Amino acid sequence: MAHDLSDYRKSYEKRELLENNCPENPIELFRNWFFVADESEMVEEANAMTIASIGLDGFPKSRVVLLKKYTWEGFIFYTNYNSEKGKAILNNNNVCLSFFWAGLEQQIIIKGKAEKLAENLSDGYFESRPDGSKLGAWASSQSEVVTSRNELDNILASFEKKFENQEIPRPKHWGGFLVKPVSVEFWQGRPNRMHDRIRYTLQKDFSWKLERLAP
Repeated sequence: MAHDLSDYRKSYEKRELLENNCPENPIELFRNWFFVADESEMVEEANAMTIASIGLDGFPKSRVVLLKKYTWEGFIFYTNYNSEKGKAILNNNNVCLSFFWAGLEQQIIIKGKAEKLAENLSDGYFESRPDGSKLGAWASSQSEVVTSRNELDNILASFEKKFENQEIPRPKHWGGFLVKPVSVEFWQGRPNRMHDRIRYTLQKDFSWKLERLAP
């Protein structure tokens, strides 16, 4: 069944992005944009981001995960290393992160290289999680085929019993990835599809080259 969307139109008119308002480091601009998004009633989850990786089957795949921390070094999220996503990243660490805040008419696209986070940092974050989330990390063989919801519930119940009245340790197969950016593009919607696109590219001396891209 066909559904023609060619008449869908939206005019982007809320903000502009000009070179003279861009700092030398893209992380600083990311911080400024993220702060506004996080405070905005038009953005429900500012830290929701899409991560694209190249799977073991050779196909790219995108999915939404939650950014848990960002530093001058890069962007941190957590996952099951044995999941489809985890295996893909460990096999090919070239990834792309993207944020789209529709209410602000903004998008950020980050190309980077992912590496496992130090174990002590993964331990520290895991300890801060609610017990239910900790148990979920043990119970879910993420991306594996399961026979039913009952199977998942039964596995979870077994781990609830196993760790009853004791600290729940971090599974070795679960932890963080740090994505170190090599390119960061900021997109600001503008009228008549003449959008602002500013791209930062990391140079060999670790400085950032700033360029405007045609929309």
